[in-house]
Amino acid sequence: MREFMDRDFLLETETAKHLFHDFAEKLPMVDYHCHLNPREIYEDRRFDNLVEVWLGGKQPDGSYYGDHYKWRVMRSNGVDEDYITGDKPAFQRFLKFVESLELAIGNPMYHWCHMELQRFFGVYEPLTVESAERIWAHCNEMLLSDPEMTARGLIKRSNVAFIGTTDDPVDDLCWHEKLAADPTFTTTVAPSFRPDKAINIHKDGWAAYMQKLAASVHRKSLPTLKDVLDALTQRLEYFCAHGCKASDHGLDYIPYVNYTRQQADAVYQKALENKALTAEEIDGYQTVVLLHLGKEYHRLNIAMQLHYSCLRNNNHRIYKLQGPDTGVDSIAQNTCGGNIVKLLSDLDEAGTCPKTVLYSLNPADNAQLGSIIGCFQDGSVPGKMQHGSAWWFNDNKTGMQEQMTVLANLGLLGNFIGMLTDSRSFLSYPRHEYFRRILCNMLGNWVENGEYPNIDSALRKIVEGVCYKNAKRYFDL
Repeated sequence: MREFMDRDFLLETETAKHLFHDFAEKLPMVDYHCHLNPREIYEDRRFDNLVEVWLGGKQPDGSYYGDHYKWRVMRSNGVDEDYITGDKPAFQRFLKFVESLELAIGNPMYHWCHMELQRFFGVYEPLTVESAERIWAHCNEMLLSDPEMTARGLIKRSNVAFIGTTDDPVDDLCWHEKLAADPTFTTTVAPSFRPDKAINIHKDGWAAYMQKLAASVHRKSLPTLKDVLDALTQRLEYFCAHGCKASDHGLDYIPYVNYTRQQADAVYQKALENKALTAEEIDGYQTVVLLHLGKEYHRLNIAMQLHYSCLRNNNHRIYKLQGPDTGVDSIAQNTCGGNIVKLLSDLDEAGTCPKTVLYSLNPADNAQLGSIIGCFQDGSVPGKMQHGSAWWFNDNKTGMQEQMTVLANLGLLGNFIGMLTDSRSFLSYPRHEYFRRILCNMLGNWVENGEYPNIDSALRKIVEGVCYKNAKRYFDL
């Protein structure tokens, strides 16, 4: 019987162990998509206890922060919400989480939590109700006294070379400016352009957001669609001046309706007048905005990330109480592959197709995405079109294996830009190690099964590429 999460965790063959320990383990990390707060990085936040860094909760302004993956584990165990996101005493909340985690066999959260305990706190015994009190005391002492157990220290210990935060076009990026001007912190922290609120013309708050977008470009209003597109371009250029390497779009589905700008402007005018829009009008407006942004991303060498097929805010009670991104989202089923193709084809035909990373939350779309990206590759950069890493509900062992297997079957796994955290937690970087171990185990099995030759130089190129060098090249770091 193997020891629990030992040095060779998830590595089943000697080749896999060699690939991980000799090639992958010590490489820097490129976390090109996450939700870390740049202010907390600049101010080098220190956490008071393990619950604060793991579970979070309600902030003074009424918003919620924390790891909604963990919240879902607790809710699945029937834990009262007061212990999950509420104000119960910290140790009681921690103990409720531990009780839930003990039942999470097969859940990646079980592995992630133990990897975080091992890598950051030197704790190698399993976290159980019996061990909880001493692990709690040990970790809290380190969080309060160890000079490296701060936001910056955790990033440095994880060997993170680049962090791409997620930022709204109206953000002033002052904390990115401060970080860039600080010579004592060597990790590059760059903003990513997330224009969802401008695109979602049909969602609550859109009109008020248009006023914020206007103010960000020193205007009182944006009376026409052209004004909106000009404002988005101006803000994108501002982001580029602050080191932006990627955009990010979180869409329910990828729209495509062949609208002219005049037609889309008519839709925009209706929305300004608070008139009801048809589904076609919404999609037509969104298509025109996405095509414009795609062209601008190409001009500015910005990668376009498209995330889709998430059914959001399913539990209205929790959504009304806590807001979005609090653990009540799920996988959606959308048949929008044809729309993706039309969108990319329009951009390609105009010579303005940007580097693009496609993510679907529905794993049933893996093969479709794996085949779509092959239609739009070109000579500008290897792997210009990317099938993004297993996302959200799929970033588990099975999901990662399935995504990489499809990519290997239908494209070039060796050009994959690899893992990201998509996380709000400073302790989440062992997820990169988790991915690297799964990758090396897959490659090792293929080699030992005679499916790929045991050529060290070729294997090293693939491993180092997927784990670090491909992303470094792709995002021009």
